[in-house]
Amino acid sequence: MENEVNQTGRKNIYDPQFVKNLFNTMSGSYERMNYITSFGFSIRWRKQFLRKLTPSREKLNVLDLLSGLGENWSYLKKHFPQSNFHALDFSEAMLSKSTPKGERIFGKQLTLFSDDVLKNRLPSSHYDIVTCAYGLKTFNNSQLDILAQELSRVLRPNGQFTFIEVSVPQSRILAFFYGLYLGHIIPVLGKLFLGNPSDYKMLWIYTKSFQNTQQIQEIFSRYNLELEIDSYFFGCATGIHGFKK
Repeated sequence: MENEVNQTGRKNIYDPQFVKNLFNTMSGSYERMNYITSFGFSIRWRKQFLRKLTPSREKLNVLDLLSGLGENWSYLKKHFPQSNFHALDFSEAMLSKSTPKGERIFGKQLTLFSDDVLKNRLPSSHYDIVTCAYGLKTFNNSQLDILAQELSRVLRPNGQFTFIEVSVPQSRILAFFYGLYLGHIIPVLGKLFLGNPSDYKMLWIYTKSFQNTQQIQEIFSRYNLELEIDSYFFGCATGIHGFKK
């Protein structure tokens, strides 16, 4: 893993400690900002990407990776009402703020892991369902390779997964205005919420580097994962869904 400061003297934005500190700082306003940055589509996209899973009333093991403030949880509970639920995030502030929500939605049926997903304590071949919303962009390609390995490791054979990420649209016109919005307007709104526009400016920096989920199809396919690419609202968000062979 690269150090937090690389050889050019610039911060390595993919260093896990840098990412953790960023999300700890943004935890108080992240849910509202997700809604604003997506023009209100974040809620709709969450419902859509979770519909890629087959609902079940069986007692399954469900894992929400990079769980943030628990925005997926109410939908997961509706999809899998009899299941056991686990969630993982390494931001202590996010976990602290999401714990009351978890108790309200799941009661005693939620186990929280305070772990780096790339170095975790999750059991192997244990999960029937794995979900992840808006976390892919904070990984570089070598980290995405590790993430794919870990996904394959923790899933049971035929276990399902679905991921979604804010993306750069294929349309140049739409990409220009979306970039203007995320790169310049959102930091101003971030200043209003936090007094620090640089934190929310990072969201566009990550997104611009990530582009979309097409680039990760080959990475995930290396690890016994069958997947399809998904596009939401003209590519403003993209995702992957599939199963472990």
